[in-house]
Amino acid sequence: MPGALSLKALLLKALLIFLFLLGMAMNVMSETKNIDNEELQNLIDSGVPVIDVREEFEWIKTGIIEGSHLITFFDSAGNYDVTKWMLRLKEIATYSDPLILICRSGRRSGIVAEYLSENESYVTVYNVKNGITGWIKSLNKTKRM
Repeated sequence: MPGALSLKALLLKALLIFLFLLGMAMNVMSETKNIDNEELQNLIDSGVPVIDVREEFEWIKTGIIEGSHLITFFDSAGNYDVTKWMLRLKEIATYSDPLILICRSGRRSGIVAEYLSENESYVTVYNVKNGITGWIKSLNKTKRM
């Protein structure tokens, strides 16, 4: 039956188009947003977890944001273990939970934020655009006022 084969082909094509569009919609629904210190404080106050992706020596040098989760992503040589890191992250936040990433300047956390949004389907990932150095500067300004 030529008509039946044609109908199957049309249904298969429609299914493939639907799956493609669904995949596109999932990517659109994921969001990485660069935030400033005021937005960071508001999110912390609302209970969004902060993930500090720096290395231990950096945490010791500058300090950390109180309550943040310390999970190094890149080592000093730029190496990383995504599988191990993701296991630790999943203990803190699921793909549908918002989360905040921070590093020294916002560069490394920005890379990780994009990865989470694009490859792991995390829906809302915030990157502190000026990193911990910007956070410290804002604290120092507040103390001087």
